[in-house]
Amino acid sequence: MKAKNLDDSNGMRVQEWETVTGVLDSGITQAPDTGGPNRYTTWLTTINGDGTPHVTPVGAAWVDGVFWFQTGDITQKAKNIARDPRSVVSVSAHDFDLVVEGVAEKVEDAEVVARVAAVWAEGGWPCAVDESGIGLTAPFNAPAVGPAPWRVYRITPRSAVSVSTVEPGGTTRWTFTEA
Repeated sequence: MKAKNLDDSNGMRVQEWETVTGVLDSGITQAPDTGGPNRYTTWLTTINGDGTPHVTPVGAAWVDGVFWFQTGDITQKAKNIARDPRSVVSVSAHDFDLVVEGVAEKVEDAEVVARVAAVWAEGGWPCAVDESGIGLTAPFNAPAVGPAPWRVYRITPRSAVSVSTVEPGGTTRWTFTEA
């Protein structure tokens, strides 16, 4: 991983990635009173067929160093990812605003889907893995994602930018190398 200070003109220091992931690891949920101003909203950006951005809120989870979200196959985001998987996840936490760039992948490993479903269920969304082992079902979801089953996607960070919102401040870009 490489870190670059984008705000060194004011003597700001490079932020530590571990500080950011420490907050993400603590659980960024959409439950009321969990983040600022009243909860966290995670935004997903995908690329429409004409090259314009498509931005939508998603109930993302940070697990094992990657962002996870779910959606129905009929959604614009799913169609965009099938055509061009480059994606961006953005979230504002108390101490920073974060943008993570990566590639979205539909997950078809039943063990992984079950593990991430358990994280969502623990966070308050009562989802379960369906009989296929790779789809999710729940008593409710956002109406725009269509009917269950919903598919799980993973976005592994390729780069990230954080703007610190607390003293001493600073803006850092991280570039992650693949193993």
